[in-house]
Amino acid sequence: MQKIDLENKTLFVTGAAGFIGSNLVKRLLKDTTTARIIGIDNMNDYYDPALKEFRLKELQDERFVFIKGDIADRNAIEAIFNDYQPAVVVNLAAQAGVRYSITNPDAYIQSNLIGFYNILEACRHHPVEHLVYASSSSVYGSNKKVPYSTDDKVDNPVSLYAATKKSNELLAHAYSKLYNIPSTGLRFFTVYGPAGRPDMAYFGFTNKLRKGETIQIFNYGNCKRDFTYVDDIVEGVVRIMQGAPEKQTGDDGLPLPPYAVYNIGNSSPENLLDFVDILQQELIRAGVLPEDYDFEAHKQLVPMQPGDVPVTFADTSALERDYGFRPSTSLREGLRRFAQWYKEFYL
Repeated sequence: MQKIDLENKTLFVTGAAGFIGSNLVKRLLKDTTTARIIGIDNMNDYYDPALKEFRLKELQDERFVFIKGDIADRNAIEAIFNDYQPAVVVNLAAQAGVRYSITNPDAYIQSNLIGFYNILEACRHHPVEHLVYASSSSVYGSNKKVPYSTDDKVDNPVSLYAATKKSNELLAHAYSKLYNIPSTGLRFFTVYGPAGRPDMAYFGFTNKLRKGETIQIFNYGNCKRDFTYVDDIVEGVVRIMQGAPEKQTGDDGLPLPPYAVYNIGNSSPENLLDFVDILQQELIRAGVLPEDYDFEAHKQLVPMQPGDVPVTFADTSALERDYGFRPSTSLREGLRRFAQWYKEFYL
């Protein structure tokens, strides 16, 4: 592994106003004293832009430069690489969400494929030490073997979103092989926490329960999700940024692709019904819901949704082996922090 010191470097984070991106920028500003961070985000209205504005306000620092732009805009990306010469690139910009991809495929092709291609091309023409990019646990599709390992075959995506994320891994592998660009893909597992994405179940459930609406629990509550707290995700990203796959030459004299993929998940899947139970307890504790809230009256068990999978479960042994890290924030602790933030932000 090639060690990378982030001090005195320019770091480029795409999706910088997003949930993971903004938390990563905040952490990089805290951890370094001389690194300069360039962020880009198109600030689209897939969900409430006020949340993105809130996250950006927390990032005001002279070492952080924010550019409103789209990674699908080739000229904008070229200009950033020419002007700032980033040493480490973290691509978190993407159209997220499984269900939205069923009705709005164009957004996924633009951001997740064309946008990622623009990033790869820019890395090819500039001296980038490490490209780190977000993949997703959804690439595992309906794999029956759990926990999910990065050694598993993942050729059967069940959503367009998953297909674009698998495509990112394939494109990165080709660019690593052809142009010797060190790249690491990270398969994130159900990320949650304060100021997260409102389209995620925990956030959507909270909004509905507050309004007295009924929440729908898919697959009759028999889904299991490997919920991963955002600080654990960021910890993993920061460690991986500093350790790039080594450039090596194969027996044929050609470069071996300096390429890796890791899972970042909590490695302890929670049943959806248990998750919802802990969520309502923490919402009551934080004062978001009244103590006598009739939870049973606002809960409906429904069948599985298209594109969803029954279980996600990360095998993180490779991450532990190579970077000495394993996510550990408990679901209750993470949901408690979310509930407290929600009360401050919305009530």
